[in-house]
Amino acid sequence: MYRFLLSRQWVILTLVAVLLIPTMIRLGLWQMHRYEERTARNDLVARALEASPVPVESLTAPGKKITTRERYRTVTAKGRFDTDHEVVVRRRTDGDDNIGYHVLTPFLLDDGKVMLVNRGWIPADGPSQTEFPEIPAPPRGEITVTGRLMPDETTEASGIKDLEGLPDRQIMLINSEQQAERLDAPVLGGYVVLKTPEPKNNTPQLIGKPGNENAALNYAYAIQWWLFAAAVPVGWWFLVRREKREREAGEDVRPAEAEPATV
Repeated sequence: MYRFLLSRQWVILTLVAVLLIPTMIRLGLWQMHRYEERTARNDLVARALEASPVPVESLTAPGKKITTRERYRTVTAKGRFDTDHEVVVRRRTDGDDNIGYHVLTPFLLDDGKVMLVNRGWIPADGPSQTEFPEIPAPPRGEITVTGRLMPDETTEASGIKDLEGLPDRQIMLINSEQQAERLDAPVLGGYVVLKTPEPKNNTPQLIGKPGNENAALNYAYAIQWWLFAAAVPVGWWFLVRREKREREAGEDVRPAEAEPATV
């Protein structure tokens, strides 16, 4: 009755179906794992953003690596900006994907240490981008700043190559160890994305809060893959039944007997 399943065509079709089912199940599990990772990341970021501000040196120190739990925490520090040693970070975009710079300004703390402050984004002022751009000055004198703590940037984490031979006072990555060598000073690990004081005329343009990753999309993909996995055996059985019906219908058809000729 089902001997046609032993044909080459049906053996291949069955093997493909058998392989598809566990593959789709694994893809669903991978998407669910991504959903859990993204959900955990969103929860961690939300808790960090909602946490009360703390002094920066309670979370970081020279040479310290910023952990995922410390990332995005709001920190405060008292000191003054050192614009003489200010640099810009190349190839950074704003919310509209316009290419420009991030402004990185050392902030001298009262105890002699240095905190790196990303003051925000400014547009590139020319096609060559070889000249140091004009940057609005931060407030002078001793002030208190608040911002979000961030880990050092690396090529491995960001995908940005740390190019050499750049124009003067231009860098590719914000890295406290590199800046400590350049400044010859104790620099706190990581850097701070400025929140307050806000710049006049929004220049540099402050960097916005991190957005939530779309975890729900991964959840939907996981369900989709599992539905596909369930549909494979159903579809296979539907094809088998249709093949069986067509073969049985073919066997029932008999050629009509020729009628005797009349004289």
